[in-house]
Amino acid sequence: MSLLFLNCAPRPRVTGLPFKEAGIPFSTTGTDLIPERWWTTFEDPELNALVDSALSKNLDLAVTWQQFRAAEAVVRREGADRYPQVDFGAQNAVRFPKPDFAGGENVQFGVSANYEVDLWGRIRNSVLAENYRASASLADYQAAALSLSAELTLAWYRLLAARSQLALAREQIATNENIVKLIRARFGGGQVRAVDILRQTQLLEATRNQRIFFEINVALLENQLAVLLGRPPQKDLALETDSLPALPPLPDTGLPMDLIRRRPDVQQAYLQLLAADRDLASAVRSQYPRLFAQTSGQFRANDFQTLLDEWAYNLAGNLVAPLFYGGRLRAEADRNRAVKEQQLNNYGQTVLIAFREVEDALIREQKQAERLDVLERRLDLAQKTNAQLRNEFLNGLSVYLDVLLGLDQEQQLRRDFIDARLEQLEIRIALYRSLAGSFETERTQSLSLNLPERAPGE
Repeated sequence: MSLLFLNCAPRPRVTGLPFKEAGIPFSTTGTDLIPERWWTTFEDPELNALVDSALSKNLDLAVTWQQFRAAEAVVRREGADRYPQVDFGAQNAVRFPKPDFAGGENVQFGVSANYEVDLWGRIRNSVLAENYRASASLADYQAAALSLSAELTLAWYRLLAARSQLALAREQIATNENIVKLIRARFGGGQVRAVDILRQTQLLEATRNQRIFFEINVALLENQLAVLLGRPPQKDLALETDSLPALPPLPDTGLPMDLIRRRPDVQQAYLQLLAADRDLASAVRSQYPRLFAQTSGQFRANDFQTLLDEWAYNLAGNLVAPLFYGGRLRAEADRNRAVKEQQLNNYGQTVLIAFREVEDALIREQKQAERLDVLERRLDLAQKTNAQLRNEFLNGLSVYLDVLLGLDQEQQLRRDFIDARLEQLEIRIALYRSLAGSFETERTQSLSLNLPERAPGE
């Protein structure tokens, strides 16, 4: 009969990706390898310290870690079914009146054990499913740590850009104030019109408005950074860096299949697929007979003095086979089969999104570099044009409106250039995030688990 059931039992297994051509190289690549702690490529000691602090103190990441610890406990709980369940029992009873109790028992204690023989691997597959889920939960924590490092790095460089914009706004305010004083003096000599003073004052007020905007932006970004670090927003962060870093060289993007094995979110989706596969195997085997072994031993007596004089034991085995459950067991197997297909498609979609994120970042970085070159040339031309217009105005060869328009354009281009540099860094951070794998934190360094090996894409 065992051979009959084993031959009839389906063999659930995980298939490959639900699409072809997963090994096509990425459109562009560099030569520098991405370190495990990818943010160190910016060579920014203050950023390194901030990320290390966030990885140990961020509260959202701590929540994700406790979710993993809960999943790990479920593995131990389900694994207990592989061993006998042993219970101890004691009983003491007194009956009145005493003559009616003659020959009865009123004191007993003993031990009983129950054990299910895992004939078809139902329990083993159930434990494996929880193992894979716990490993997926760990991958989810690693993905959260990667996201946190990227989010903090973005907030850090956005703060530096806002500080640069604020410093530039203050510089431009001082310039515009000096120009207002200059044209007021020239107005007395009849060299400029009153409307020129009004236009220059309007530019001054617009620049002051920009300063207020950047002051707000700096304060909000400092608050965001504080919360990411697990600190109250009111606490001063005492940050020193004020300028954006140079862009590191383009990293080596590797092959798409390397990305599948490296990214923790892809690993998490694959492990959920493996868990669903084992759930299906366990559900199929739940339709087969189960064999239980039971044993017990007891001491019984009418009083405590003679309790250890007599004892009894019992040894039994039960074979339970599903006969009629109204299709419930088959329906559960069908449900798990559908869940497995769902997880397979989810895994494939996660891989496709990972590929797209890398390609998107590569395209955006290439075009952003071109845009920065154009902006730099425009800014250079605007500065030269503005200097020429000032000379012409001082020599009475042009009207002040031309100078005002040139000054306004130059100041706006300087602000746009800072924004473009920040966007370039944001694109590179997105590229690092899409290419990076998991990395060790203080929590995972001391972790010792017997979790299944992860090999997405096999």
